[in-house]
Amino acid sequence: MAPKNPLCLPSLLLPLLTLLLPQADSGSFVVDRDHDRFLLDGAPFRYVSGSLHYFRVPRVLWADRLFKMRMSGLNAIQFYVPWNYHEPEPGVYNFNGSRDLFAFLREATLANLLVILRPGPYICAEWDMGGLPAWLLRNPKIHLRTSDPDFLAAVDSWFKVLLPKIYPWLYHNGGNIISIQVENEYGSYRACDMNYMRHLAGLFRALLGDKILLFTTDGPEGLKCGSLQGLYTTVDFGPADNMTKTFALLRKYEPHGPLVNSEYYTGWLDYWGQNHSTRSIPAVTKGLENMLKLGASVNMYMFHGGTNFGYWNGADEKGRFLPITTSYDYDAPISESGDPTPKLFAIRNVISKFQEIPLGPLPPPSPKMMLGPLTLQLDGDLLAFLDLLCPQGPIRSILPMTFEAVKQDHGFMLYRTYLIHTVSKPTQFWVPNNGVHDRAYVMVDGVFQGVLERNMKRNLFLTGKMGAKLDVLLENMGRLSFGSNSSDFKGLLEPPILGQTILTQWLMFPLKIDNLVKRWFPIQLLKSSHPQTPSGPTFYSTVFPIFGSSRDTFLFLPGWTKGQVWINGFNLGRYWTKRGPQQTLYVPRPLLFPRGALNKITLLELENVPSHPQIQFLDRPILNNTLHKTYIYSLSADVQSTSEPMELSGH
Repeated sequence: MAPKNPLCLPSLLLPLLTLLLPQADSGSFVVDRDHDRFLLDGAPFRYVSGSLHYFRVPRVLWADRLFKMRMSGLNAIQFYVPWNYHEPEPGVYNFNGSRDLFAFLREATLANLLVILRPGPYICAEWDMGGLPAWLLRNPKIHLRTSDPDFLAAVDSWFKVLLPKIYPWLYHNGGNIISIQVENEYGSYRACDMNYMRHLAGLFRALLGDKILLFTTDGPEGLKCGSLQGLYTTVDFGPADNMTKTFALLRKYEPHGPLVNSEYYTGWLDYWGQNHSTRSIPAVTKGLENMLKLGASVNMYMFHGGTNFGYWNGADEKGRFLPITTSYDYDAPISESGDPTPKLFAIRNVISKFQEIPLGPLPPPSPKMMLGPLTLQLDGDLLAFLDLLCPQGPIRSILPMTFEAVKQDHGFMLYRTYLIHTVSKPTQFWVPNNGVHDRAYVMVDGVFQGVLERNMKRNLFLTGKMGAKLDVLLENMGRLSFGSNSSDFKGLLEPPILGQTILTQWLMFPLKIDNLVKRWFPIQLLKSSHPQTPSGPTFYSTVFPIFGSSRDTFLFLPGWTKGQVWINGFNLGRYWTKRGPQQTLYVPRPLLFPRGALNKITLLELENVPSHPQIQFLDRPILNNTLHKTYIYSLSADVQSTSEPMELSGH
């Protein structure tokens, strides 16, 4: 059948269509394999990029950080998308407020920065569970990061929501995303499941089309299992690594095209109990200059680190469980509080030798504030607030259940049982098979007895009368985020043992501490129940005004042991003053009420309160003070506790 004559469009519509058509395919970013380079809109292009994470920076500060990155000479940024930040429950999605990654993309556009996107599903990033949602572990048999149908179904469901939202932001659609990473350092994962990688690549192509450049990145040892035909292969390494050897290895997997270092390390992460990590300026700048001389494209990880607010930090397993600090300063060119550092100016100088730097000076460091000391008032021990912390009541079980089994993804859970016979002599309380994940605060009839800790050999001895109440507060210190990424269940993974008796008949209280703190629970509620010498999990708080304008500041907790802090209901993160290295917590200016309004700070101290329960706000951070010893807890001075010292190893 012959086609009908085309309809005649009104002449006024033709110019409009002419304007609209280029926007449908307004740019191109491709690999020129003949000349080992990228082409951006047909012209030779090399990106000098930096990593920052929108989820580690309050939204009101995004524009400031991005502007400083552009003024440093960068022409692109690289960032992850943490799945668990956006899908807190299966099928429940959150892209609001500081989770609005599309607002972040808009800010990057305004800063004239291209984007290299890393949507996972696994991202590492020293983020809880490497960005995978904890609710995946409600299926205890799931095999993460493999072609396990249960895992793939969850991944497919997530990406069918995320990737269509990303599609308009692709560079050839008029957006600023020039390339997208598939998975993340998969070669470092033991599974080496190529069917899984092929499934992801097919899913990305189906949802994003053929024009977007898809790539992988791995360390040199991970290229074999991390690379995949059809995805552009890149590598990551730091200043201490052999650049010539590493790029030569990369050429075995990607013989033609530009050399790319997707993670050039400007610093490193910190673990509780180890030294603050640094990378020297000469080492960082020398490596950067050598790569740029080769014509390589480079992304600096991190360019601005930010903060692991709340419970979002990840952890590593290096012979023992190593949770990551609240600060993610990373010794990066832009500090945790957003200030240019000497490292930034040195890097900017190197970049200026290879491409034009925007005109104008970098903004100076933001003004900082000192305040205090402030004395905190005792609100009461955690057990006294149990009805408010767990209003729905406890879950009953013969054997203790994990956090995941009761749908408690983060924070704390209280396990309670009662002694079935009198224990008159100090008797060892322990959990077999390293079954404490991650720290347990033990109380008998409300009296704090001590701590058990994952991967740490501690002796804890208890006494108690028949019917005595045994409470074990479990803290989730962050799920494993790198490497093995085995399913990191939290809580009591095995039933505790007192002497030779396996303890059963447990009550489990999933605690909603953040909800309670946000409601600003009344200080006077439990005055009559205050212990004489507070120890164990205890709430403290105070209110304070700021006369004049508020500024960035750093909360210092001298003499406090370990716990969690909230300011005006915002979960600032964990402190662990007694272990270090981090001694202060970054408090961004927007969290504070200025001009005489009352600010409220709440502490949950988990172990021991100083004799003078005071805090201070300082005008500079303390990130490098580690006490090189392990704290011992015992029921009495007569009973010797032993523990293994923290190994201060390299990375």
